[in-house]
Amino acid sequence: MKKYLRVLLLLVLTSTVFSSCKEESKIEEFVHEHEFPNLSSNRENLNISVLLDLSDRINPEKYPSPAMEFYLRDVGYLKSIAENFEAHVMNKKMIKINDKIQVFIDPEPFDKTLNEKLNTLKISFSKNNVTKEEILQTCKKYDSISKLIYEAAIKDDHYVGSDTWRFFKNKVNDYCIEDGSRNILVVLTDGYIFHKNTKIKEGNRTTYLTPQDIEHFGFSNTGWKEKFDQQDFGFIKANRELSNLEVLVLGINPSDKNPYEEDVIRAYWNKWLEEMKVKKSEIKQADLPSNMDKIIRAFILNE
Repeated sequence: MKKYLRVLLLLVLTSTVFSSCKEESKIEEFVHEHEFPNLSSNRENLNISVLLDLSDRINPEKYPSPAMEFYLRDVGYLKSIAENFEAHVMNKKMIKINDKIQVFIDPEPFDKTLNEKLNTLKISFSKNNVTKEEILQTCKKYDSISKLIYEAAIKDDHYVGSDTWRFFKNKVNDYCIEDGSRNILVVLTDGYIFHKNTKIKEGNRTTYLTPQDIEHFGFSNTGWKEKFDQQDFGFIKANRELSNLEVLVLGINPSDKNPYEEDVIRAYWNKWLEEMKVKKSEIKQADLPSNMDKIIRAFILNE
């Protein structure tokens, strides 16, 4: 009887190991078949979060863009983020896989269906659940579901703004940072920050920035930077310690009425992220997804 149990146990273990090796072989075979970057398999765990700004910046009637509507650019950015997340996971040894990607909207939508769509975009892989088929579903989900989210927001036509400042203050530590991972937060925004429930002003520091504010503050001439520095303009610091977070801001879309608008927006964001001790940051203007893909890839894959 003991001999029979030993043989049975050996068969089970052999079957398990064979199944695991077979799945890892399928993933490695897929990497060689496709044009993924030549990445080291000894890579950090990725924890990617994306914060969507679903304010009226995505309204195609208010802000039309003949080349490509801004909400479709966002969808393209999301697809590129997911593709590079896939590439990262595919290039890791199966036993070392422990990677996550997720999407946030702040404030959270009241629409139950929309929340279900967001939950679908919370994807986590480990050595216990990873398969080639599941990995390849990531990009498909981010492409199709994100488009549905944007279309629903546009159809609802109730833009309350994105509470980006409060997200950094109250949620980024709990939601976007994990020990033992390389933590990346991608913010899809036009660069302006405004939410009706988060309007705080302390001296020349604010929790908001709109085109009207930039004009009101007198940042429409060549002396804007001197005034910005000397009078301590900027966002109120929302967090003290984000040294384990990297931030990529995509979609900056300054008003064309002020030639210094983009510089002002960048100055606000750079000062804010530096004061919160963000480990690494980049701020990029809105562009076509095909042009932005290289930037997204370099940031996520650390090329």
